[in-house]
Amino acid sequence: MLPVAPPGSICAGCLADPPVIDGARAAVAYGPVARHVVMRLKYGGRPGHAETIGRLMARLVTDRDAVLIPVPLHRWRIWRRGYNQSALIARVLARHHDLPIELDLLRRTRATPVLRGLGRGARSKAVRGAFTVDESRRDRVAGRKVVLVDDVHTSGATANACARALKRAGAAEVRLACWARVDPHGGDVDN
Repeated sequence: MLPVAPPGSICAGCLADPPVIDGARAAVAYGPVARHVVMRLKYGGRPGHAETIGRLMARLVTDRDAVLIPVPLHRWRIWRRGYNQSALIARVLARHHDLPIELDLLRRTRATPVLRGLGRGARSKAVRGAFTVDESRRDRVAGRKVVLVDDVHTSGATANACARALKRAGAAEVRLACWARVDPHGGDVDN
């Protein structure tokens, strides 16, 4: 179980190296059940699991004036997998809350390695500069609150890289909503 901190508190790691993302919320702690569900979605050809995950994540989305943006996959990974699991989850959230969703506004401009097994520094280096906002659609995020949707939050490298690109495009705030969060004090990091 993840430690619970009082609202507004900031951990020592975030004080030393402030994240770009304005906040992160997870539906569950990453453990055997959460891992099984997300692995079936990502690698087991079970896109229907996104419906269950999205319904359980719905309580995390509290901004009714935000735009939902899924963490993008590189086109080669989508081609191999057949879908972007974060986009499927974002669609469920959009439908549940009647919020706008921007599926192709944020793009992954280059293929990045699978982050499983990499440490915090290697993850950050792997995704640095890998995301951009479509220049012709920057007005859809400028001045807006963004809820970035992902499946698993491990080190924050992907969320921060996405938030950096969205803020460069003018997003007022970027918060992450995800299915599961790995315990930063020692949980399983196999995502």
